[in-house]
Amino acid sequence: GIPTLVANYIPKGIDVEFQSENGVLGMGPFPFEGEEDPDMINAGKQTITTLPGAALFDSAISFAMIRGKHVQLTVLGAMEVAENGDIANWKIPGKMVKGMGGAMDLVASADNIIVAMMHTNRIGESKLLKKCTLPITGVNCVKKIVTNLAVLDITEKGFKLLERAPDVSVEEIQNATDGNLIIEGEIPEMRFRSYLSQSGEL
Repeated sequence: GIPTLVANYIPKGIDVEFQSENGVLGMGPFPFEGEEDPDMINAGKQTITTLPGAALFDSAISFAMIRGKHVQLTVLGAMEVAENGDIANWKIPGKMVKGMGGAMDLVASADNIIVAMMHTNRIGESKLLKKCTLPITGVNCVKKIVTNLAVLDITEKGFKLLERAPDVSVEEIQNATDGNLIIEGEIPEMRFRSYLSQSGEL
């Protein structure tokens, strides 16, 4: 999903220790074509690289680290986010469930939770709601949301609009948001920069 792309876009000069819940600390960006190691994967079964000093361990140790609150920030995908910070991302009733995954441990343990997702679902329905309709993963835990349309903070009054995507109007974001959207002053466009990845490539 979208959150797995984060490791590819770390600004040069900033050191971040990425943990993959299947047992990797020091995860790097995706490998280039022809450099893949099929034994080196993330929790989503995508091939990855590791940075100097990386450590590999089993998932029991990985989740002990997560539950022990050693993770400062997590980026998750979601099916729904409520205006109070509730998140639903593990189950759609009536559909096959492979398992809960590690999201429940992460939302209960990480200090800062950011959701990276599309603003609407495949049929155009908003994923930013007054209340989640799907089974809840975590309650009142999401701090920030980044979508293809906007960047928003979770506040006591609802979704506060911080930035909008290029060529996307505030009205479009408002129409795509079912929860309470707080708009204060002029909303700037997102600014995109070309960062070097941790591999040193653009």
